[in-house]
Amino acid sequence: MVLQATNTNNVKVYTVSGSSLSRKLPDWLARRKQRELKKDIEWTTRIELLQDFGFPEASLRIKTTPDGQFCMATGVYKPQIRVYEFSDLAMKFDRHTDAENVDFAILSDDWTKTVHLQSDRTLEFHNEGQMHFRARIPRFGRGLAYHSPSCDVIVGGAGAEVFRLNIDQGRFMTPMKTEMTGVNVVRVNPAHQLFGFGGEDGVVELWDPRAKARVGTLQAPGSDGSSDAEITEMSFRADGLGMAVGTKGGHVMLYDLRQARPWQTKDQRFGLPVRTLHWLEPARGSHVDADEARVLSADARSIKIWGAQSGRPFAAIEPAAAVNDVCVVPGSGLLLVAGEAAEMQSYFVPQLGPAPRWAGFLENLTEEMEESAKQTVYDDYKFVARRELESLGLAHLIGSSVLKPYMHGFFLDLRLYERAKAIANPFAYEEYRLRRVQEKLAEARESRIRATTKLPKVNRALAHRLLQMQSAEKKAGEDGVEKRAGGRQRKKAKAAADTASAVMDDARFGDMFKDDEFEVDEEALEFRQLHTTHTKRAAKQGAREEGDSSGEEDEVDIRQMPVPMGGASDDEDAEYYR
Repeated sequence: MVLQATNTNNVKVYTVSGSSLSRKLPDWLARRKQRELKKDIEWTTRIELLQDFGFPEASLRIKTTPDGQFCMATGVYKPQIRVYEFSDLAMKFDRHTDAENVDFAILSDDWTKTVHLQSDRTLEFHNEGQMHFRARIPRFGRGLAYHSPSCDVIVGGAGAEVFRLNIDQGRFMTPMKTEMTGVNVVRVNPAHQLFGFGGEDGVVELWDPRAKARVGTLQAPGSDGSSDAEITEMSFRADGLGMAVGTKGGHVMLYDLRQARPWQTKDQRFGLPVRTLHWLEPARGSHVDADEARVLSADARSIKIWGAQSGRPFAAIEPAAAVNDVCVVPGSGLLLVAGEAAEMQSYFVPQLGPAPRWAGFLENLTEEMEESAKQTVYDDYKFVARRELESLGLAHLIGSSVLKPYMHGFFLDLRLYERAKAIANPFAYEEYRLRRVQEKLAEARESRIRATTKLPKVNRALAHRLLQMQSAEKKAGEDGVEKRAGGRQRKKAKAAADTASAVMDDARFGDMFKDDEFEVDEEALEFRQLHTTHTKRAAKQGAREEGDSSGEEDEVDIRQMPVPMGGASDDEDAEYYR
């Protein structure tokens, strides 16, 4: 079995289904891949949790039915509704609509009665056979909820009014007028049926459904003049007291309805609007404290699960495509994710809960299905721009079946690309090998320990010659020059080195290399008469060093200096400066 697994914070998350692609494969590539998949062992041993679990382009919303036997999702393109039956692990049916779905609610225990809020300001009621009824609302809707005791469908949108459509009487009731400029989220508390409205000005209003009046208001922190405090998502806890609020800036705040300030704040760290919030109650018999519920918060980039009381992170998931909605299968650790990809994702977190009954095989296969290796679907093709295609001499293939147009270039078979590149530049490998050899030699040179010293600005040439004398004496001692050279020449070299060491190390001569008054004029007639053999060489060397100098002192590699072997000119220099 092949299943990708990630381990974050010692919590394993298994990607049960869904590819890592943010778009659907081209048709020509999909057809060719299908013929080759019969021989692919990885493909034949894969797990597809739900067949056809996706949409042609993207999925928008996903929810499970109250009885836990079905899953309903909406997506594009074209706008459609799909229902999946868990017992068969397959799609039951799909149904197309006239406009994209904004939100929907399930009115019955199964999938047979649903209401859909569409982007064209309509409410569509669907039954098991077809679209049953369509009603138009005065403003564009943003959020939808169903209040079962009164049979009211509550819709919030681009205005201060919250519209109520009673499906028992078949007519609109008096709307509830809030003090917000727009209502983004509509939620109903499952314990005591309190209405919660989240607005675009960072305010949450709580309404009593019996009196149809506002009973409380919560102001999100930082909502005074800040657009990041706009409420984008809400979720009530099953105990009736907890409430999670998500903002446009990516912050999640947990409230106790008896208090006006949040007792926990969490940042998604991406600065994107929060799109989904869920309360995850601990399972019976688990090691988690009964009061330690977890919160699932999701934005377009990531899905994070963290502790409600402590705020400690539990797990994090970053899907390849942008997230639109997340559904948690009740009583399990299975997550169904709708996003901007052709296939919907499903993740299994064993530490969050057991596998659902209809997918109990996941419990036994999770350890076996781990696989870190992942192959890119475009490995057999190379993307080539038009300019590169002309340089390879393949421009005449444009328009043929060999090149597949894509964006600003073409897909080319990788084997053909490598063959054309070898013909266009037959010496490419030899050039690459020589370049690698040069890089290795350069790295070896850089790793050597270099003995460097600094030259003063005053009397630079003199300091350079004195350092040459010291370096020559040291090198002669290391190489055994004393055995090969004559005794007189060796004595002269040693005397010159001793003189150089005395001048360089004695503090009495320090001002000679610091004060400009002691600068030796090598252009003077007296200096030239005493140093006839080194006049030209010293002039060239001094000019080069003066051009390379950029400050008070420079670094010189002693090993790169010319090594004098005690010639007559060196003796004259030492005798003159003595």
